[in-house]
Amino acid sequence: MNIVLGITGGIAAYKTPELVRQLKAQGADVQIVMTASAGEFVTSTALQAVSGHPIRSNLWDKEAEASMSHIELARWADVVLIAPATAEIMARLAGGAAPDLLTTLCLATEAPIAIAPAMNHVMWSNPAVQANRATLEERGFAVIGPDHGSQACGETGAGRMTEPEEIAAIVAAPGFRGAAGDGVLAGKKVLVTAGPTREPIDPVRYITNRSSGKMGYAMAGAAAAQGATVILVSGPVALGDPRGVVVHRVETAEEMFAATHANLDSVDVFIAAAAVADYRPVSVSKQKIKKKDASMQIDMLRSKDILASVAALEAAPFTVGFAAETENLREYALAKLENKRLDMIIANRVGRDCGFDHDENTVSVYTPDSHQSFPMTAKSELARDLMEVIAKRYALIEAQKEELLALH
Repeated sequence: MNIVLGITGGIAAYKTPELVRQLKAQGADVQIVMTASAGEFVTSTALQAVSGHPIRSNLWDKEAEASMSHIELARWADVVLIAPATAEIMARLAGGAAPDLLTTLCLATEAPIAIAPAMNHVMWSNPAVQANRATLEERGFAVIGPDHGSQACGETGAGRMTEPEEIAAIVAAPGFRGAAGDGVLAGKKVLVTAGPTREPIDPVRYITNRSSGKMGYAMAGAAAAQGATVILVSGPVALGDPRGVVVHRVETAEEMFAATHANLDSVDVFIAAAAVADYRPVSVSKQKIKKKDASMQIDMLRSKDILASVAALEAAPFTVGFAAETENLREYALAKLENKRLDMIIANRVGRDCGFDHDENTVSVYTPDSHQSFPMTAKSELARDLMEVIAKRYALIEAQKEELLALH
């Protein structure tokens, strides 16, 4: 894949040498176009060293433009990626302005354009920025992120640029360019659950867990990249919507159960990556519970089992569960696979040092007759590998069903 990387003047530009390295690791050839202000945050020397190409920044470079280099670059690109994308560049793109080399190239290319916004969280939430985002998405731009987290200004919120490894995995994924029929799940419908649930105790307190939703979101994005129509039922997380995925947001286990079953129509593959609360309070106080006694007791009721309920349907989709365990990983995963009659289970160890909240993971995949392990790797890359395994197993099961029907 040929990628033109546009770099604009945001502090996140310091991450771009690593982004180039990650794109090249995905097999991409990268040429870089910088805006004038980008040079305040990262040097062209460093970028030329990692990309292996001269850096372009001036639309009025007489030597380069003698051969209409901006048109040549526009035709060369399979994808134009702008990272970081500032509020200024988003406004220029939304308005069709072309005052510099990067925006001129964007108007002249027929390649898909992706942007990875990066700015202060107040700027990101500004109605003008959100209107520009909506305009760009309507025109087919892929908006990657931004993520929620600490920012260079010392504040916290949505606006942090998505990490280079994840951006590279998204852009390099099969089907990113939107060609009809691309990917091993083309024409299939996939439903994914992700994130934690919050079970209220009173109006200000709730019971939850440490799930960040990162693995489930990566699985949803990987399924979409493989050509599937994807629905994501998400608990409360601080993550942006994956590209090309319809997201339904819920809070409680009961809401997730209802949203899952409401969206199961014609689903081919169901992936239960959410960390659903096993129990919920029997009653919820209408007012904040005041601190009075030395101890208190909360009566808990078992939540409905979303995964088991889907697997038990008469026309159940291909059903994939997750088993997050602190001990006896293989034993518990295999028991869950058998007891809930799943087609596949993905098991990983969790604790303070792994699993939840981390960008990397290692898992083991079990089916009734096979086992496969995956080494520690980025969740975005791991999700792509897992989706290929799921697609192959799904195709095998469907072929077996067709053979049985033919015999009868």
